[in-house]
Amino acid sequence: MSYNKLVWDKIPEIIKNNNETPITRILSDEEYHEVIASSGKDRLEELADMLEVMISLASLDDATLEDIIELADKKRNKRGGFKEKIFLESVK
Repeated sequence: MSYNKLVWDKIPEIIKNNNETPITRILSDEEYHEVIASSGKDRLEELADMLEVMISLASLDDATLEDIIELADKKRNKRGGFKEKIFLESVK
């Protein structure tokens, strides 16, 4: 199955534990910034906009920013962060 996306740091390990083989590569700093770069606006402004969208979408399910942060913390503890810049190309 093809993915071609940035993944949590522990995802390759989780895939291996499922007796599958992750095909990954580590993004260069330039590629990583291209994946997360804003288009023409200051990155902090873009992040603020994204945060507002998340807050608005969460409110549709009566959730709050704190709920989002709590879930993100749980996922980070389970899956790691994105610091390793792992790009999952596919799983065999």
